[in-house]
Amino acid sequence: MVVIDQEKLLKMQQNQTVRLGGKGTARRKKKVVHKSAGSDDKKLQISLKKLQASNIPGIEEVNIIKEDGNVIHFDSPKVQATVQANTFAISGNAQEKPISELLPGIIHHLVGLSSGMPKPAQQHPGVIPEEDDVPDLVDDFDQPSRTEGL
Repeated sequence: MVVIDQEKLLKMQQNQTVRLGGKGTARRKKKVVHKSAGSDDKKLQISLKKLQASNIPGIEEVNIIKEDGNVIHFDSPKVQATVQANTFAISGNAQEKPISELLPGIIHHLVGLSSGMPKPAQQHPGVIPEEDDVPDLVDDFDQPSRTEGL
């Protein structure tokens, strides 16, 4: 029968050292856990390289307008694009802001995009919508065409 010294066994359990090799090899003091934080960025860069994405220089800011009226705002982002695959990759520090905070600075960019913008009057009471300068119809303009054929 094997006699186990309880004190020695308890001491070995408390040390928690890791033996990598077999009997007679040196023990490591602690197990090193490698972090894979940079691996996602490397995988993304490899995928973009396969798509032949090229850097677009000179972009100062990127604003992505969401349907709920908020804006994802990038200051000095790194933008890569592939026209053939219709793919754009935007990386950098992103901040989510309400559209009313950015509206004075980006209004000149939104001239042709009014159909895709959220309704500011419903979601942001501080923003006043523009009124149409088209007058209401008063007369029946079809009346002369109806009497012409008689």
